[in-house]
Amino acid sequence: MKFGIFYEHQLPRPWGADSEYRLLQDSLTQIELADRLGYDYAWEVEHHFLEEYSHSSAPEVFLAAASQRTRRIRLAHGITLMPPNYNAPARVAERIATLDLVSDGRVEWGTGESSSRIELEGFGIDYMAKREMWEEAVRETAKMMCMEPYPGYQGKYFSMPVRNVVPKPVQKPHPPLWVACSNRDTIKLAARLGMGALTFAFVDPADARYWVDEYYETFKRECTPIGRAVNPNIAMVTGFMCHENPEVAVAQGLEGFKFFGFALAHYYITGTHVPGRLSVWDEFKKSTPFPMMPTGGIGSPDQVRENLARFEEVGVDQVIFIQQGGNNRHEHICESLELFAGSVMPEFKEREAARAARKAEELAPYVAAAFERKRAGAGVAEADIPTYEAYGLTVTQPVDLENMPEANRRRILAFRRMREIMEGR
Repeated sequence: MKFGIFYEHQLPRPWGADSEYRLLQDSLTQIELADRLGYDYAWEVEHHFLEEYSHSSAPEVFLAAASQRTRRIRLAHGITLMPPNYNAPARVAERIATLDLVSDGRVEWGTGESSSRIELEGFGIDYMAKREMWEEAVRETAKMMCMEPYPGYQGKYFSMPVRNVVPKPVQKPHPPLWVACSNRDTIKLAARLGMGALTFAFVDPADARYWVDEYYETFKRECTPIGRAVNPNIAMVTGFMCHENPEVAVAQGLEGFKFFGFALAHYYITGTHVPGRLSVWDEFKKSTPFPMMPTGGIGSPDQVRENLARFEEVGVDQVIFIQQGGNNRHEHICESLELFAGSVMPEFKEREAARAARKAEELAPYVAAAFERKRAGAGVAEADIPTYEAYGLTVTQPVDLENMPEANRRRILAFRRMREIMEGR
């Protein structure tokens, strides 16, 4: 089983002048430490306007910074918001490929639709159409990363002419694809589309067995890849804080994890928000006790080892630790990462290579069958690739300048003069 660390960039009020600066700098330091200690993934979300819950609106910038401070850890979008009003598909393709280049091919491309009203309506996205937007954008963005040129697309939610989208990623045909999952229906969707399932539902190992079994059974029977490669993996998140004294672990980590759950519910399910005014932290502190969620990573090394072994036993491929939550302290996070890496992680690492080899052998015929079901895009015939003249050429054609708006007339005259200069006239 592999291990990841997860960042929302939570920042409860009240805020100081340098609060966001300190938050990002501490997070980069933690990821640098995790890289040295042998953790496998660093996951970074994309959210907009979700004050206190997540100040992570530009994950591509943060992950690029992390790429220059690390050497081995995978840099994972958890997730990129794919409805085109958030991110134009070509821009996603360009950013993912560029990050893959500057990180020496360490990118994991997580995707999702978004669900909060604050975000969706802030970008003018129809809640009822977001699943279709996501699927259309993911499919076409994957093509952009590996087709030369991309043949263009006339779709329901975005359109684009023939273009060669550059740069191309290091990982071919594109970085591994994931999708955010919050229930068993989206787990099966991930499997049908050949994507890794990045599960944000907090389940205990007994429930995890059903999720894992459904995912792999669906993958074997029904997978038709949405991308040009498959990524059959299932990752699950859990709260995390490890200390030799389990009571100290709880004291250092549980409140932050509870705030994570409370703030998520505030923006997605139960809350009434006043932008720039309401303190989510104050609402949390005066609320009734928040329902307990599985906290398999909070405790002593022995307790955490026992809980994680149960996830490993039922077939979870990766456990992702949430510890940057609420007011959890930077030094406690670093100490916890070090203790777990020294006391617990090595034995899981010892078993991982053999487990991955068995899994790859078992899934090989199903992967082959999945690509038999998928018809690769035909691309664009050489003769059909259009040519495009620069504006400097097109504006030399006869046009009625007299009846044209003044700004446009001046622009055309400037283009014409520039062309005359370049031709030595």
